[in-house]
Amino acid sequence: MLSGLADEMEEVQLSMGEDVLGEARRLLSDPLSPHAEVRYAGIRLAECLVDALRVAESRGMRLPVPDSEEHAAAEERPAPPAHPARPVTPAQSP
Repeated sequence: MLSGLADEMEEVQLSMGEDVLGEARRLLSDPLSPHAEVRYAGIRLAECLVDALRVAESRGMRLPVPDSEEHAAAEERPAPPAHPARPVTPAQSP
């Protein structure tokens, strides 16, 4: 039950982070965005990053500890390809 509540809270936090990121991208793409709005978006992005890091740490703590043979075999396998980050649209000149 507690794990289900944690999963639900993590889902909410990550969803909010996606919403804040979308709004921040909109603000940052407009060179005329007011300073206060850009600052507020930066503060909210920092809060969302803290939440995302907390989710990652929590999920990492819930992973089972591999036994030494599995761990050694996993280290020998090549790492999966990294997903390219979505580019932030640069601000366009008016």
